[in-house]
Amino acid sequence: MPKRVREVSGMTMHPDEIAVSADVVRGLLDAQFPEWRDLPLQRISSTGTDNAIFRIGDELAARFPLRDANPSEALATLQREARAAAELAKHSPVPTPRPAAIGAPGPGYPRPWSVQTWLPGTVATEADPGGSVAFAEDLAVFIRALRSIDTHGTRFEGTNRGGDLRSHDEWVDTCFRHSEGLLDILRLRGLWREFRDLPRVEPDAMSHGDLIPGNVLVADGRLAGILDVGWFGPADPALDLIVGWHLLDDGPRAVFREQLGSDDLEWARGKAWAFEQSMGAAWYYIESNPTMSLMGRRTLERILADSAGP
Repeated sequence: MPKRVREVSGMTMHPDEIAVSADVVRGLLDAQFPEWRDLPLQRISSTGTDNAIFRIGDELAARFPLRDANPSEALATLQREARAAAELAKHSPVPTPRPAAIGAPGPGYPRPWSVQTWLPGTVATEADPGGSVAFAEDLAVFIRALRSIDTHGTRFEGTNRGGDLRSHDEWVDTCFRHSEGLLDILRLRGLWREFRDLPRVEPDAMSHGDLIPGNVLVADGRLAGILDVGWFGPADPALDLIVGWHLLDDGPRAVFREQLGSDDLEWARGKAWAFEQSMGAAWYYIESNPTMSLMGRRTLERILADSAGP
């Protein structure tokens, strides 16, 4: 059984979080997909913050978004994510989930949900492969494969990570205010003043968009698969470099950079995106998802150490 374990605090992670029980999921599956009625159902604990995951038999997993949304908008999002997952699966050098179905709202759950193929492996949060040069090389191969996919002239859209760093000023300031007493805010504010003004001249490249440890699968010390692929699309080419700061120790991180051929500016922007994500994770999940909070604090420690100078 793949190991995907989250520390359970008994708290919800989001103010608008939807409770999802196995009984509700069983009822929805039986009503909408009777072909899976005889397959066993198991809730999977994870470090994920966006979906409740239920394994269906040996080969499928149902994903139930945890936050409420307008059903029609939620359906459009799931359809976009399914298209993205199907496109990525055609090009990825390692397994990624393939879309299997989209479910409708029903008794006990108010919004659409999705079913994907199940991938075996241990999440990097638990495997901790950060000291492995071979693993770092695997990550570089994956990112190079994504960058080689044609964007067909599309560009980054939306407000998530991957566009203009300066558009995240308000959120980062909110994080600073909530992190007093938790983090070295004085030093971190100084870093953000530098990060937010980093320029970019390269066009968007295809990107996973959220290469955090909980979305990276490991087997025998090597990259075994990538999860949560719904944000696959055009973005700042530096965005996927966050995985080097979230997961890799200094030596393997240097190999990762060399394999990708990142110049100083691209490398700095990757550090900036990892900084922005980690500032939010550190305080927002400190009680509701300690594993995510620890990831944020650990990454910020790496960034501060790297930025300290000789």
